[in-house]
Amino acid sequence: MTVSRNLAVTACGLGALCVLLGAFAAHGAGPQVKTLLTTGAHYGLIHALLAVVAATLAQHSAAIRWAGWLAVVGGAVFALALTLVGMAGLSIMGAVAPIGGLLMVAAWLLFAFGAFRLRPSDLS
Repeated sequence: MTVSRNLAVTACGLGALCVLLGAFAAHGAGPQVKTLLTTGAHYGLIHALLAVVAATLAQHSAAIRWAGWLAVVGGAVFALALTLVGMAGLSIMGAVAPIGGLLMVAAWLLFAFGAFRLRPSDLS
């Protein structure tokens, strides 16, 4: 099996970042910041996993490869925007978070499209 190395490594970086955000939310953040960091970490981790799965299937589908990159970028934008709102008080970043959300939705839809088009022989 060939894995898209760059996508997998980037997805793992997002996953590590989100574990750190979640840990800080649980152990060091104030109550008003905790919810923002927890939400960002949660969505980022889910999309890091989507991107790792996409990295394993990337050789079979350009749509799935693109879905992986959209998941990584969307998850990072969303998590970092919420972090900047909570930690730095940059309320303008609240307008950026939905961009990350749209990228994450696009990732799921593109992944579904790519998966639908896979042939059974692609997975054996």
